[in-house]
Amino acid sequence: HVQLVESGGGSVQAGGSLRLSCEVTEYIRSTNCIGWFRQAPGKEREGVAAIYMGGGSRYYSDSVKGRFAISQGTTLDLQMNSLQPDDTAVYYCAAGMCYGDFDGFGPNDFNYWGRGTQVTVS
Repeated sequence: HVQLVESGGGSVQAGGSLRLSCEVTEYIRSTNCIGWFRQAPGKEREGVAAIYMGGGSRYYSDSVKGRFAISQGTTLDLQMNSLQPDDTAVYYCAAGMCYGDFDGFGPNDFNYWGRGTQVTVS
C-alpha cells in the first residue's frame, strides 16, 4: 500500500523559511514524476514544484520561482524561503506523470497523494 507522508509544515512570519519533506513508503509503478501542490481555502489546487524521478528537470510555478527549491534524496524535500502570506495553504506531496518540459503540468496527472501539511505565513 503506497503512502506519501508529508512533514515539516508549520507557522512562520513573512520572510521566513520552512522545509517540507515527503517520504514515499514504497516504489510507485506507472509514475515518472513527483512534486508538491498546494491548496488555499477557496482556491483550486495548484502545482508548486516537481521533479522527474531519479533527478533531472525541475518545474517551479511562477509564484515560487527563485524562492522554493525541490530536491530528491531519500525523501522529496521542498525548501521554501522568503515566505509570504500568499504562500499560506495546505501543501501536498504527490506522484504521477509529467510530460516533456512539464507540458500541461497539473494535479490531474497525479494519482498518489499525501494527506497534506499546513503552512501558515503571517
